[in-house]
Amino acid sequence: MKLAQMKTVEDAAPGVAHGCMDDELGFHLRRSQVAAFKHFGQTVTAAEGITPGLYGMLQVIANNSGLTQSALAEAMDVDRSSIVKVVNQLEDKRLIVRDASPTDRRSYCLRLTSFGRNELARIEQAVTAQDREFSKALSEAERHTLIGLLKRLYK
Repeated sequence: MKLAQMKTVEDAAPGVAHGCMDDELGFHLRRSQVAAFKHFGQTVTAAEGITPGLYGMLQVIANNSGLTQSALAEAMDVDRSSIVKVVNQLEDKRLIVRDASPTDRRSYCLRLTSFGRNELARIEQAVTAQDREFSKALSEAERHTLIGLLKRLYK
């Protein structure tokens, strides 16, 4: 579904007022995130079988080879208990391997497989195309400005 065809809350429930939320940044950030994830799901997930969360984890592992599962959880700001499930999914897809840590027998170090590197390169192209399609209502300058402004809110 194209971004222009995606239903908004206003489309789904005409006449529903949002009250003071119309002026709340968090409300619009959440709505934007839902729209972005929906678009990702309809394009990248449908074609590649990878969710935004798995893609993010895969990118962090690819760019930090040898990262421990705990460090991955911290980097992605997720609970450590949920990281095992994600790592299992990436391992089941043969995208990563879990090696025993040379310094801590209780830890595992994560790295991409050669298959994972090839798949990630292909998936990155799909994600880039999806991201450009999703943000096509913005000029390139507006897109960069928005990214910069959003970064200021969480850094």
